[in-house]
Amino acid sequence: MLSLLTALASGTAAAGADALARHVRTELHMGVEFEVVVYSDDTALAEKALTAGMARVAALDQALSDYNLESELSRLSATSTVAGSPASGEVKFPAVKLSDDLWTVLAFSQQLSQQSDGAFDVTVGPLTKLWRRARRQKALPDPELLQTARAAVGYQHLRLDPEARTAQLLKPNMRLDLGGIAKGYAADEALAAIKKLGLTRALVRASGDIAAGDAPPGETGWLIGIAPLNPDEPPQRFVRLANNAISTSGDSRQHLEIGGKRYSHILDPRTGLGIESRSSVSVIAPRGMTADSLATAVSILGPDKGLALVAKYNGAALLMIAEDGEGQIREVASSNFARFETASPKE
Repeated sequence: MLSLLTALASGTAAAGADALARHVRTELHMGVEFEVVVYSDDTALAEKALTAGMARVAALDQALSDYNLESELSRLSATSTVAGSPASGEVKFPAVKLSDDLWTVLAFSQQLSQQSDGAFDVTVGPLTKLWRRARRQKALPDPELLQTARAAVGYQHLRLDPEARTAQLLKPNMRLDLGGIAKGYAADEALAAIKKLGLTRALVRASGDIAAGDAPPGETGWLIGIAPLNPDEPPQRFVRLANNAISTSGDSRQHLEIGGKRYSHILDPRTGLGIESRSSVSVIAPRGMTADSLATAVSILGPDKGLALVAKYNGAALLMIAEDGEGQIREVASSNFARFETASPKE
């Protein structure tokens, strides 16, 4: 996810109310900048809330990271690590008891994988690792390595047991990657931690993923600018959100160009390749986890199938701006997206 959303909030207390001051903290987690904003007339409580929100994010970073070899996610992936190339069916990997957080994320991911026909797939890790190296080296992955990585990908090879709350990897050398869902979930959880302390006017931003609570004082919602397809241009469209989340998925700054072809950092798990069309996908949903993962899936599915997928989720809304191979721009939006849109703050 890129920083395609900008949270714009000017906060002044409503007339006659106690002054509610704006308190902000930023920290780096999950490889991106997290920003937490709260409004309160109690500075000590506000600082406690900021600390609680960031502590929740930090804990989730330790659990859900695929970079940290000691994370719960990495330990699960490691259960399928096998040296060499074992014959099919000769290896059986253990079922692993999951924490509530990892279970929640994986269970939702598997549901979305089924509904998106595999466009969203957290077992994409072997491909993610390969393409990260490709972008550093500015060269396409070796075809043989790509074939090997694809063999270890497939959500059907991740088995979840709802009663025991365990996960089992069924193929050798699988690797899970929660990059398309973890930041949205972390934003949700940070916001929940803040609300437990009694502060409801709050927002959590994780790069292009935002979870919003009650509106800032004197406002009907948090004013959020949606970056256009060209990231160097200022936002032209805006939404106001309260008690909702929004995520934008795009590849304008993370892609690889080889031989006149453009390969996004957003990978299609079904082909093993980065998607070639340029797009910006914004999804609004009641939960950040839902918005984050749907934005990733729609980026891969494209406008028409993306609209159909978003329609399956209550309260979800979509805006997608896509460019085809001939440079033609197409914009699609779900019928309910317009109710969130608002005029430019300059108007």
